[in-house]
Amino acid sequence: MPTLKELFALFGQSAPALPVMGVTHDSRLVQPGFVFVAVPGVPLPSRKPFDGHDYIPQAIQNGAVAVVGMRALRLNVPYLQVADSRAALADLSAAYWGYPAHKLELLGVTGSKGKTTVAVLLHHLLQAAHPPVGRLSTVGIKIGDEELFLPGHFTTPEAPQVQEMLHRFVAAGCKRAVLEVSSHALALERVRGLQYAVGIFTNLYEDHLDLHGSMENYFAEKKKLLERSRFAIVNSDNPWTRSLAGRPNTWTYGAEGDWRALHLVQRSDGLHFEVASPIGTFAVQVPMVGGFNADNALAAMAAAARVGLSVEQLQAGLAGFPGVPGRMQLVQSEPFRVIVDFAHTGASLEAALQTLRPTTQGRLLVVIGAAGNQDPSRRVGIGRVAAQLADFAVFTEEDHRTEPLEAILNAMAQAHGDPRRFALIPDRREAIRYAIREAQPGDTLLFSGKGHERTLERGLEALPWNEVEEVARALQEQKAT
Repeated sequence: MPTLKELFALFGQSAPALPVMGVTHDSRLVQPGFVFVAVPGVPLPSRKPFDGHDYIPQAIQNGAVAVVGMRALRLNVPYLQVADSRAALADLSAAYWGYPAHKLELLGVTGSKGKTTVAVLLHHLLQAAHPPVGRLSTVGIKIGDEELFLPGHFTTPEAPQVQEMLHRFVAAGCKRAVLEVSSHALALERVRGLQYAVGIFTNLYEDHLDLHGSMENYFAEKKKLLERSRFAIVNSDNPWTRSLAGRPNTWTYGAEGDWRALHLVQRSDGLHFEVASPIGTFAVQVPMVGGFNADNALAAMAAAARVGLSVEQLQAGLAGFPGVPGRMQLVQSEPFRVIVDFAHTGASLEAALQTLRPTTQGRLLVVIGAAGNQDPSRRVGIGRVAAQLADFAVFTEEDHRTEPLEAILNAMAQAHGDPRRFALIPDRREAIRYAIREAQPGDTLLFSGKGHERTLERGLEALPWNEVEEVARALQEQKAT
């Protein structure tokens, strides 16, 4: 482990040669020997930000061996004043963990939509061809085939966690890693100093303007990923990303791209199409739902091909793809199709059901709830969409927290309005089994709302939960009867 003298020397400041046991910006995580970096919070219109400088006393009390901050302070431990705490946090974290990114070939994915799917699919292709490969994404961390979960709901965690994970990838023998990179991560220096062999930019749509202020600023932050990449993969169909198509060392994908999907056919077992690309024309099959996923597959294939995967490796990898955890994940295609998805609002449920309807031969059934302690209009929207687009709905629990579950279910039932076409089953495990018992050949069952989440919140409890495993277990039980 480095000493404080070595870390402070990066900033031209002397310090005693004390052993450093960690670097963090969270005073609650400080242990004896840690360096605490006081980071000012992000000013947003919706709330007053926290300021790490207010937590310096707590950090010292917890054993911080030194403090880094942006104010002129006199403390009873070594103190380093910097112009930008977030940049310092990233630089200190990289140095503490021994600059693990220098030992990895990194592939980064950014964009408003599709980046999680592309990151997971790209990791799968690389892992199938040359294991082990690391992955850091919204739906969890993978070190080879081993899956880990960080607390919180970050697409890209803060710099200390990013550097620690890269270190763990290296320690596990990974030579490559796929990172899902959010605009927040780029704007807030969480991925500062990282250089990528390939950067993918999927598209840009209006989002996160509370942080960025304008679409132009949002685009500028996203574009940083490509500026730090030796080679770029960009979407030819999105107006924002299309503007990057003329850059050197760039492949495009989409209807007008270097990588194109031809003769796309959507079946109950997934997508079948022909790929026209700089490495040749070839047929692929991928067990994913929704025509839009052909573009996501093109982006992942282009990046994988760029780092050396063959056509045969791409074809085999796509055919064996298990799906993105909880994102239109195909669990079973016959005798009836079973999908697990994260859609948990009226709008997202509408999109999911509209995607599934064209490839559903029989009835379209949905199992869904609505979260408690959230906007009550959400449950009304879910109920109405289920009435309009599903043949039958099972309304059940979904993190009702401290709100009465019965009231949430009744609100969805009232919004639906047709008692012949819905059932109220409060226990989610029982609701899953009920729907599977009701399913007939040719039907599609959509289990929606929980997706990739790993807890189910009942009252003040957060119970372990894995929707895909629960559904798979219920299917096995049904087959055994």
